Amino acid sequence: MKSVEELKAIREKALKEISIRENEDKTRIVVGMATCGIAAGARPVMNAFIEELEKRNIRNVTVSMTGCIGICRLEPVAEVIEANGQKTTYVKLDAEKARRIVAEHIVNQKPVTEFTIGAAER
Repeated sequence: MKSVEELKAIREKALKEISIRENEDKTRIVVGMATCGIAAGARPVMNAFIEELEKRNIRNVTVSMTGCIGICRLEPVAEVIEANGQKTTYVKLDAEKARRIVAEHIVNQKPVTEFTIGAAER
């Protein structure tokens, strides 16, 4: 960087990129990572989501963690929140189920109902 003008150009470019990212339609995967979730195996579940998304080169999905979701007996728990706000809660997960959720729900837009909270309650 050699001048104030160059610094301003870098700033403007960064602001445009941030604006584009904020307006993107992104699906979010949120994994419950409180002590109850971690004890039940949430860490391998979260890693499986991340690895599967990377393997498939899927960039419009973010994976994050949260505290207790409130259904400790059904841990590990993850929620898939679509860009339109629709939420699907998956329970009693493991790494293989997480990979299947990416393949079926994220890629093919078909939630895996057998892993959802409604199916677990039956």
